[in-house]
Amino acid sequence: MQTAQETKLTINDESPKFDVESIRRDFPILGREVHGRPLIYLDSAATYQKPQVVIDAVSRYYAEDNANIHRGVHYLSQLATREYEDARVKIKRFINAAESHEIIFTRGTTESINLVSNSFGRKYIKEGDEIIISAMEHHSNIVPWQMLCEQTGARLRVIPINDAGELLIDEFIQMLNPRVKIVGVVHVSNALGTINPVKRIIELAHSHDIPVLIDGAQAAPHFKVDVQDLDVDFYAFSGHKLCGPTGTGVLYGKTAILNEMPPFMGGGDMIASVSFEKTTYNTLPHKFEAGTPHIAGGIGLGVAIDYLTGIGLDRIAAYENELLEYATELIGAIPGVKIIGTAREKASVLSFTLDTVHPHDIGTILDQEGIAVRAGHHCAQPVMKRFAVPATARASFAFYNTKEEIDKLAEGVQKVTAIFG
Repeated sequence: MQTAQETKLTINDESPKFDVESIRRDFPILGREVHGRPLIYLDSAATYQKPQVVIDAVSRYYAEDNANIHRGVHYLSQLATREYEDARVKIKRFINAAESHEIIFTRGTTESINLVSNSFGRKYIKEGDEIIISAMEHHSNIVPWQMLCEQTGARLRVIPINDAGELLIDEFIQMLNPRVKIVGVVHVSNALGTINPVKRIIELAHSHDIPVLIDGAQAAPHFKVDVQDLDVDFYAFSGHKLCGPTGTGVLYGKTAILNEMPPFMGGGDMIASVSFEKTTYNTLPHKFEAGTPHIAGGIGLGVAIDYLTGIGLDRIAAYENELLEYATELIGAIPGVKIIGTAREKASVLSFTLDTVHPHDIGTILDQEGIAVRAGHHCAQPVMKRFAVPATARASFAFYNTKEEIDKLAEGVQKVTAIFG
C-alpha cells in the first residue's frame, strides 16, 4: 500500500490537471454562504460534504425503490436488495477484499470497532490477556477496549509516540508477547494527521500470531487501501467520511476469523432458523447484520465510492498532499502559531494552537469569516495530554478545497492574532 506522499511520486505528469472547480460544482453546499460570507469548509476530518449524485441516490431510493431487503419476493424488495448488495461489491473492490461476504455493513467506524471488541473479545480474551493500542487513538478505539478489559480482567497497553506524533515502533516490538490477543491501531490520526506504518505493524504482530484491527476512518478517503496487501485481519471505516451518508460504515474481516466469531447482536436476518429451544445463525455477512439496515445509506455509500473512484484515489492523494504542504508552510509562518503533529508522513490534517488564545476562540472568530474548522480535543484527549494542550484548532482538507481557501484561513488566523493582541 502507498502512503499519500508515496502516491504523489507515481502520478503521471501527463495526466489531466486536477480540476477542483469542476469538482466543487458537484457539491451543492459549497455554494452557500455563512454569516454573509462564502462557506470555506475545512472540517472534512469530522465529516465530508456530499456530492449531488449521492444526495440524488438516497432521495431516489425513498421516492422510487423503498422496500425492505433480503426477505421479500416482490419487485421493490428485490430491486432494493440488488442495489444494496451491489454496494457491498463496490466496497469489496474499493479496498480489494477477497470476498464480498468479508464486508460487514455497520453504522460507522465506532460500531465496527465495538463489534470486534464484543464479538472477538467475548470469544478470545480473558483475564491476564493484553490488548495493545496506540497513544494517538480516537476514543472509539480506546473506550471499547477499556470496557472489555473491565469485563474480562485483561490489560490495556499503549504504544507511545514521540514529539512529532510518530509511533515508537521499537517500543511496540518490546510489548509483543504471548499474552497479547489483539492490536488495534489507527491508520491516520484524526488529531495529528500522522500516517502510521500499519503494514509494518501488522507484520510484527503476525510474527507473534496476533491479529490486528486498523481504524481506517481517516485513511480510506485520502489514498488507496488494499486490505489483502496489508494482510490486515480487521479494517474499519465510516461512510460519511467517504462522501457517503451518515450512519453508514464498514467492517472488513478475514473470512476465517469472522466465521469463528459469535454474532454481535441478535434479531432478524442474522438467523438461519429460530425455535424456543435453539437458534442457528446465518452465514456471512448476515450473521453480523441484525435487523433492517440503513438501506438508503448503503446504496448512497456505493454511489459515493463510484464517485471517488471516478476521480481517482491517486489523484486525490496527490492534490490533497499539495494542499497540506501549502497550508503547513503558510499557517506555520504566522507568529504565535504552533503546529501540533509534525510527522514526516501526514494526511490532510493541520492541528495548531495560537499563543494564549483558546482554540474555541480561534474557531469562533474564523466562523464569523465563514471558515469552518474544528476546535477541541477531537475525541482524542490522550493526544492533547501528551502534547500538554487543552485542545487544538484543526483545519482538515479534502479534494474539494482550494489554495485560495487556505489563503483565507491564514487571513482569518491573522485576524485572531490582531483581536487578541
